[in-house]
Amino acid sequence: MSRSLAARLGWLGVLSVASGLPYFFFVETVPVYLATRGVGLAQIGLASGASLPWALKVFWAPLVDRFGKRAGWIRACLAGLTIATILFGGLNPVARPLAVGVVLVLFVTLSATQDIAIDAYTIEITATRELGLANSVRIAAYRGASFISSALLVWLAAWSGWTTAFAAGAGLFALLTLGTVLLPPTGGESTAHPSLGEPLVAFLRRNDLWAIALFALFFKLDISAMEPMTKPFWVERGFTLGEIATLTTFRLLATIAGATLGGVLATRIGIFRALWSMGLVQLLSSLGYALAAAVGPNKTAITGAALFENFAAGLGTAAFLAFLMSVCERRYAATQYALLTALFALSRWAVGLGSGFLAERFGFAHYFLLTFFLGLPAYLLLPWIRNAPQAETTA
Repeated sequence: MSRSLAARLGWLGVLSVASGLPYFFFVETVPVYLATRGVGLAQIGLASGASLPWALKVFWAPLVDRFGKRAGWIRACLAGLTIATILFGGLNPVARPLAVGVVLVLFVTLSATQDIAIDAYTIEITATRELGLANSVRIAAYRGASFISSALLVWLAAWSGWTTAFAAGAGLFALLTLGTVLLPPTGGESTAHPSLGEPLVAFLRRNDLWAIALFALFFKLDISAMEPMTKPFWVERGFTLGEIATLTTFRLLATIAGATLGGVLATRIGIFRALWSMGLVQLLSSLGYALAAAVGPNKTAITGAALFENFAAGLGTAAFLAFLMSVCERRYAATQYALLTALFALSRWAVGLGSGFLAERFGFAHYFLLTFFLGLPAYLLLPWIRNAPQAETTA
């Protein structure tokens, strides 16, 4: 590996941690916090609706393409996340649910805007042939952030309370804000386009856009539907904060293993073969959770289902991200990649919003079984995805 590639991969790792911290804080730590504070399943599901800015970010992505520098956007968002985390930690979710919702929407909006700039930065410095390796590093670092957000902060909450945990989270965002001062430029960022809509227009001209868009909507729908309810499921089955933090640590290792293997396989066998083969493994994780819920309060079964789900998700995500990046034009990286990831986020938002109501109505076992069927439609699109032309991306 060349020194240049190693340096670029190192920065991609740092940026992936910065991207993963707010995501896992929202999808894993916040549900645990709300569940332990006595908030009901339906309300926790509704709280996941604050993820909508991740789906809508495509509407302001052209601003990131046209104005300012990638590093400047990233730094400003991290500073805002620092403030939002402090605000969230000072609110009582039972007494002030509306205020909590507003802060969560602000938090996700800042995270979504940061992701636009980080994804564009990644595409601009990474060649198409390097995407498998680059996404292995990104996923491993991204999931490494889950250890910080979901394990260390929960351990800290168990030891010293949630206020201390949220203060520590804000401190991490502040450190990353300072660290991005050293982020090197890409050399091709913030090109002035004739119009803010040009990146979208260029993408809309693709004949295969419908297949790519539907694939982005459906490929991880099963995982998206499970995610908001797994942590309340653990709490309901008697897991303590310490046990949740410990399980999260081992889940991280499983995801890193899956992402590493997925990145290597995507490079060796090609993105399309990786999509369908590793995607099928990902799909089976819903059945693991359904079985664990059906056998009763068995922590061993739940642990096994959680570890398999994270390993499988690592496999599928490595191929999925490589595919999305491969079909984006480098000069419109921020907008086009934001469009595709926004479609994925839209499906995640929609299924998350009703997840609590469905889990309450049908029970955890039947709900997790339902998520398996939600993941099937993506595979009907594979014949069209196979022929999707890829945009060349150079470093």
